[in-house]
Amino acid sequence: MPDTAEIPETRSLRLGVAGPVGTGKSSLIALLCRELSTDLALGVITNDIYTDEDARFLRSAGVLDPERIRAVETGACPHTAIRDDVTANLLAVEDLEADFAPLDVVLVESGGDNLTATFSPALVDAQIFVLDVAGGGDVARKGGPGIARADLLVVNKTDLAPYVGVDVERMVADGADARDGRPVLALSRDDAASVAALCAWVRGVLAAHRGGEHVPVDPGPMAPHFHADPDGGGVLHSHADGDLDHAHAQRAGHDHATAQGHDHTGDPAGT
Repeated sequence: MPDTAEIPETRSLRLGVAGPVGTGKSSLIALLCRELSTDLALGVITNDIYTDEDARFLRSAGVLDPERIRAVETGACPHTAIRDDVTANLLAVEDLEADFAPLDVVLVESGGDNLTATFSPALVDAQIFVLDVAGGGDVARKGGPGIARADLLVVNKTDLAPYVGVDVERMVADGADARDGRPVLALSRDDAASVAALCAWVRGVLAAHRGGEHVPVDPGPMAPHFHADPDGGGVLHSHADGDLDHAHAQRAGHDHATAQGHDHTGDPAGT
């Protein structure tokens, strides 16, 4: 359990929101600000490579005092600024906390990246990874560290599923299979129950953070990910940390079958 005596009174819960371009990260943050700002003190840090467009979107939406929404222009890969060198973001968070102390939650939005983008635990205490149905129903089972190990996986824009031919239940189940019991939430801003569930999750993490019960976890290296085959089956593929060998668990749709050893030469069982 972390030593809460070392956490300054001005220290907020720092909550990262990551995911590929267009999955609805900014809209999710706007939704949280609208729903939670009546009783929680919030701040937002956005990341874009060369602009402050996401910050301007949130300010224009009127979800918070504009001064509580600040932009970091990374000038490089968004992944770098939230994981490899978090200095600019960390300074922005700390300045926001100092200017509006005490804040309950600071939401840090990653610039749109790909399935490998995760936050360093040196920057955020917990992280949400956002997918959306318009990105394809198969994305959740493809895996990656954000999908598999973020504190919450959100399958967003579920109201669009009938228009893009995606089975939401299947996509959520694929996400759950990849996450070892970590939570998955199907979300639509038009569905009050799913919005309430998202807000309840944030409040729960905040309570655990304040009580010293929440420990930030690094999503770490490449997580288990799915390789499809032409027949509609495939393999669930995982890399052991620090080990060139990995194991494949044979899958057909949702059904796990045989497991086989495999090395990077492509030779089954390394023979």
